[in-house]
Amino acid sequence: MENARAETERCAVIGHGSWATAIVKILSEGGCDVFWYVRNADVLASLRDEGRNCKYLRDVKLDRSKLHLSDDINIAVAAAENIVLAAPSAFLKEFLRPLAVPLSDKFVISAVKGIVPDEYQTVIDYVTEHYGLAPDRTGIITGPSHAEEVGREGLSYLTAVCRDEGRAREFGSMFAADYIRLEYSTDMEGVEYAAIMKNIYAIAVGMAVGLGYGDNFLAVLIANCAAEMGRFLDHCFPAERNIRTSPYLGDLLVTCYSTYSRNRRLGLLIGHGCTVKSALNEMTMVAEGYYAADCIRRIERGAAVETPIADAVYEVLYRGASAREKMKYLTTKLI
Repeated sequence: MENARAETERCAVIGHGSWATAIVKILSEGGCDVFWYVRNADVLASLRDEGRNCKYLRDVKLDRSKLHLSDDINIAVAAAENIVLAAPSAFLKEFLRPLAVPLSDKFVISAVKGIVPDEYQTVIDYVTEHYGLAPDRTGIITGPSHAEEVGREGLSYLTAVCRDEGRAREFGSMFAADYIRLEYSTDMEGVEYAAIMKNIYAIAVGMAVGLGYGDNFLAVLIANCAAEMGRFLDHCFPAERNIRTSPYLGDLLVTCYSTYSRNRRLGLLIGHGCTVKSALNEMTMVAEGYYAADCIRRIERGAAVETPIADAVYEVLYRGASAREKMKYLTTKLI
């Protein structure tokens, strides 16, 4: 039933990076017609000529018969009922700026795990406010799922999130695959903020690794990150949730431990002695945690909830604090 439904779906994908490419692979192989907005001319040419993204997940071969490629966002969005946002949050406003087609009659799915810079809003809050979307016409696809592993069909667990569980199951069916296990949730704020916060904590873990801390300390640090995340979510967005499940703890763990993690890599460079500016310049992909640290700091200060690990990352990224001194301080706060 789910596969039959997916064959009739028309999805627009906004973004052309590694996660966008992995999502296009899932959707197209599941039978969806994918209208893909690709701004990069080289990527667009390689997709048209070879069915491959020349910059991201180059080994992934895509089914060109299911792809409708365009460098015009209005063409892609007008053709689809479902819009999947998969551009880095740092560039989302830029990607959406040319959009003239209304989104109010579309179903918009965020696959972005970050904050919209300067707006201090989650992606769902941003598109709801700026594009006239009703809350029940938005969803999230999330979970511990590095694009590189999805691209090579490594078993991954995704969670489809919507305020209505029935609708979550409906749009989640588009992401069904032999290598994807699907779960469902109605915790929109909790899941979205957990995906934002885990990037901050991965930077902390990267710094610890770069400074020479071992596995024993990392285990304690990550356990405290999970507890801090839980306190923040329960205080700011009270709801019935189990933080030990995959969209919360699972996503935190994979982002903190995986060598694919861009945020861990940013922290690692800083721990090795790079300045924040030089570390950001060395990154080939966006580390969402850099922007998230500023946003969570603003929320935390107004909410009177203790987040010493997130605070320490903010101080290093934005106040020039020593990573070594901040990590030494955290060793006195962890339990």
